[in-house]
Order: sequence, then C-alpha cells, then structure tokens
Amino acid sequence: MDLLAIAKEGFAKIEADPAYKVKALEYLQTWLTHSDYASYKPQIEWQIQNGKFADVLDQFYQVLPFGTGGRRGAVGIGPNRMNLWTSGASVQGHCEYLKARFPSLGKPIAVVLAFDVRQFEDKRKVYNPALPNPVLHLSSRNFAEFAACIYIANGIHAHILPADSKRYLATPELSFYIRLLQAQGGLNISASHNPPDDNGGKFYDERGGQPVPPDDQIMSDYVEQVTEIKTISWTDAAKSNKIHWLNDEPHRKYIELCKKQSLITPPNFDEFRLVYTPLHGVGSMTAMEALQAVGFRPIPVESQMKPDGQFPNVTKSPNPEVPESLDRAEEEAKKNEAHLVLATDPDADRIGGLASTKKDGGAPYRFITGQEICALATHFKLSQMAKQGIMPSSPIVICTEVTTSLVGKIARKFNAQIVENLLVGFKYINEVIWQLESTGQYEDVTGGVADVILGCEESHGLQTTAEVRDKDAGGAAVLMAEMALEQKRKGSTVPEYLDQLNKQFGYHRNDLINIVMSGIEGKSNMTKMMDALRKDPPKTIGGMAVTAVEDMRDTHGRMGAIKGATDFASRNFLIFRLGDKAKVVLRPSGTEPKAKAYLEVSGEPWKTTQPAEAWDASCRVIDELIQKIATDFLTIALGTVGITPAPGAAKLAR
Repeated sequence: MDLLAIAKEGFAKIEADPAYKVKALEYLQTWLTHSDYASYKPQIEWQIQNGKFADVLDQFYQVLPFGTGGRRGAVGIGPNRMNLWTSGASVQGHCEYLKARFPSLGKPIAVVLAFDVRQFEDKRKVYNPALPNPVLHLSSRNFAEFAACIYIANGIHAHILPADSKRYLATPELSFYIRLLQAQGGLNISASHNPPDDNGGKFYDERGGQPVPPDDQIMSDYVEQVTEIKTISWTDAAKSNKIHWLNDEPHRKYIELCKKQSLITPPNFDEFRLVYTPLHGVGSMTAMEALQAVGFRPIPVESQMKPDGQFPNVTKSPNPEVPESLDRAEEEAKKNEAHLVLATDPDADRIGGLASTKKDGGAPYRFITGQEICALATHFKLSQMAKQGIMPSSPIVICTEVTTSLVGKIARKFNAQIVENLLVGFKYINEVIWQLESTGQYEDVTGGVADVILGCEESHGLQTTAEVRDKDAGGAAVLMAEMALEQKRKGSTVPEYLDQLNKQFGYHRNDLINIVMSGIEGKSNMTKMMDALRKDPPKTIGGMAVTAVEDMRDTHGRMGAIKGATDFASRNFLIFRLGDKAKVVLRPSGTEPKAKAYLEVSGEPWKTTQPAEAWDASCRVIDELIQKIATDFLTIALGTVGITPAPGAAKLAR
C-alpha cells in the first residue's frame, strides 16, 4: 500500500470534516512528489508509516491562513505550518502587493525586516530526531534572511541587521524605523509570546502599522495567488546593492524618542528601586535602555536577560500578561525591596509588572493587570500634562471595545476626547491616528497627531507617541516607572493609586475567560459556538438580563458593509450588554486556538459619606457578580457545542 493510501485509511478513523481530509490528501500528494518539497519527505513518510495521522491531517488540511496581518502558528512540515514555503509565499505575495500599490514611486520600493529570538527545536516532539528535518533549528533570523532574498529577487530593497549583529529588532522599533527610513512596508518575524515552537510573519504598511480593511484583504488576495516564489541565495543577496545594513543610528533615535516621553524629574540615585526582566526576549535592548536613558537604574533578573527563544527560565509562558511568568522577578524584587517590577514580552511590545503594596518597597507585591495598566497610564499622563500646562488643544485617548470603560471615564474627566469602540488590535488604533493625520477627524473626534495622548488595549499594550504605530513597551516602561515613582514621592503606592481611581470613578472589575478549542475539531466547534450565540443569544447571563446584543458582522450596524474576508474574520465579535454597568464581549483569538470572553462589571463612585466597610462590601458584590457571570457564560457558550465545563474552569484569578 502506498503512502497516500495509508494516509487515507488513517484519516478515515479521525472525526473531522470530510472536505478537510480530501484537501489534506491533495496537499500530501504534492509534498510527496514535487521536487521543491523533497527535503521534507523523510519526515512525512515516517509520520504516515508510524500512524501519526492526526498530526499529518492537521499539518496538511489547509494552507496556514493568512490573517489580518500575516501568518502565525506552529513551525513544522506541511502547508498548515510555519516553514520557509508558507513564509516565502507570504513574502512573494507582499512583493506583488507593494509593486501594485506603488507603481510609480520614483525610487526603489523598500522594506524593513525585523526578527526576534525564536528558534524551532521541536519541543512538542512531533518529528523523528534521527531523520533529516529542514525545519529543525530554523530561527527567526533564518526566516528574515530568506524573506530578504525574496524581496531582492523581486527588485525590492531590504533594510536588515547585519549577519554578524548581536542585536534584534523589537516590534515598536520596526514601526518607528519604517517611518524614519521612509520605507514602503515592513515584515516582523515573531510569534510574540506564543509557545517556543511557534513563529510568524506580520506585515506592516508605509505608515508603520498593520494594514486594515480593505488593504489587508487586497494583500491577502495577492498571497493566495502565489504559485512561484522568486528568490536568490543569501550570499548573492548580501552582496547586492539592494540590501541595506541597519546601523545603530535608528536605534539611538528610538531610545531618544522614548526619553522624550518623560514627564517628571529623574529619580535620585537611591530614591526608587525597579526590577526589570525581558523574559529572554529583546526588551533589554529597548525598554531597559529607555529606562536607563531617563535616569532609572533597573535591577536585572539575570537568569532571564539572555535572548533565548526557548525561554528556559520562564514559568508557564513568556508573557507579562501571565502572573506566573513574573515569579523570578518577584524573588529579585523581594531581595532588593523594590518598589516596582516591569517585564516585557519576547518582541518587546507588551508590558506587565508587579507593584509593592508598601510605601518603602518590598513584599507583598500586587500583579498589575492589562486593564489596570491602561487606567493608570491614562490618568497619570493626563494629570501630569494638565498640571504642567502642556495639554494639547484637543487631547485624544484611543482604546478598543474590550478595554476597561474606566479609561473613557478618566479621559472625559480631563476633557479629552475618547475613541473606545474599536475592534481588537492596535492596527485599528493606528487607523484612527492615520485618519486624524490625513483628515483631522475620526467620527465625531477632531484633532491631529499632536493631540493623541495615548493608545491602549487590555492585552498589556500601550502606545505613548504617534511616532510609533504599534504597541511599544519602551515608551510604556518609561511611563509606568515614572507613574510609580510619582506615587512614592507622594507617600503612596501604585495599589493605593488604583484604589483612588476606583473610588473616584467607580469600582471596575474586568476579567478574561479563555475558551480553548484546539485542532480541527476545535476550529469547527469555535465556528459552531459563535454562530449559535449569534443566532440565538442568551436572554440572561449570571442572573442579569441581556439588554442589548451587538454583532459586529451586522452590515446594518455601526461597522457597515463587510470589506472582505479579513474584515469578516476580524468582525467575528459579539457584545452582550447587561444594562449600563456590565457586559460580555466574545471573539475568537486571531493568534491562538481559543475564544476570548471579556467581562466587565462596574459600580458607582465612592461617596465621602459612605463608610469604608460599605465601600468594601459594594466591591465584593461586584466581585461575586462577575464570577457568577463568568460561570454562567462559559456554561452557555460551551453548551452550544455539547460540552460541559470542567469544575472550576470559569474560576477567576482574584
């Protein structure tokens, strides 16, 4: 029996859409017979002969989707994995898109290439280590250099770090460099905080952000039409006049830009103790340098300072959204009686941290959530600008629909305009900035780039200047460190600052439930769940009446007509409003096999006549209510696909 026949027989025993099995066999035949894929054949043969049919089906049933900004997923063999073929096809499509977008530029089209610390080592043990494996040890640098070969073969110039450079290029630096070097686009090879065996390629436009509909759909269409990848050798690319080696000058300008975000006088030598970790990513070359530039002396978590794509000394996930990832930083903070811990993710666009509950620093520490970071940063920056008389004429704060409504209330307190109804992703925040830059208006908000105070999102993302058109942990680190320093100077702490904001604007409890649905079956269930909730939304959640349901795919709603398949995917977004004080927002993740349910319940501001015990009791009522909503909603959502949640699955972290 031949390999295809064996695979077909194996697939028949797997519960999956028959169309997926047909498509997988078609791709398998190509990869087993075409000379372009000969190097992958030994591993594919081994998988089939050893009955790894679920793995093979998942690797071959589709081409790894080209999402709203690129491709991201597990590195591996097959069209549904990140490898030089899937990455190269994306780059070739980007070349065609750029040539169509800039037909008469008057100068060569150019892109900036960035890459992080990742390297594929098959941590999941999918493949046979005794056989040749062309994806083993494949690094982000390898992906970036291969991309440069494709761009250059297509007549497009590429800015990239020299082959002998010990540096990496963080996500915010890429955004800044595109604008600084007046390039027409960029590519970032990174999987951010995903597991070590993942990687991805995310494309940027000439504005330094990711394209939004309909431009992202146009680019996606070009990628789908690729049948041949034009390339040259890295040796020839490196010798060509189309490659431009990045020196330290753009990096120095980025650090200077971060330094300009400073709002208060620098700390004295021993005034403030700050622990910092890049979680084995590239943040030591951006966020840490930015902190040093404004006068802080970060105490490094030595075991996590080395850039290492295996993240060997990180607990659970290299993601500052995850409290467990900060365990080593907390131990360092305790030893030094630090006031603040800051951490950045592998590509240094997200920031997270811990704050001491004591005025003089030291344990115990409180984890700062992404929603709290947004609120703290917004209030601190607006209050400092108002105090110093440097507020722009039409201040504007921008955030997404899933960001805490506390940000909007704070902005209005300072007479700032607020955009707070966007889809998830900084590309939408930066589309607002572009509209302001080009027309002076976005919906009913008026102003220009100089009026933008802050962009923020619940996923630990801050954007402190419009010179960078993506999340930026460098500027964010400066803002958060100065915020904590100012509290110390006031004889207060960051947790006390949060309490003050909640008393002034009302206690806001925001939480997130991750509904994980992996593999082919998970993908099918995700679609069924969203469709079922869209068709027949719940009448009550957690005992509260659902007073309004908003489907972002509704063409008669505020989002209007669907602009293409990428827009359709991004707008897979349901909002269940529970009166004016609570809501649940549900959307599939764009980068991970799960759906995210964002929960919010808020209360009234504290009245000065209200006893402290009564205030605490009202906060507990909200905490109990949001837990009730979480438990009920998870049961409802999973019930649409016949799944009963495991006991405690909806238990919230605090």
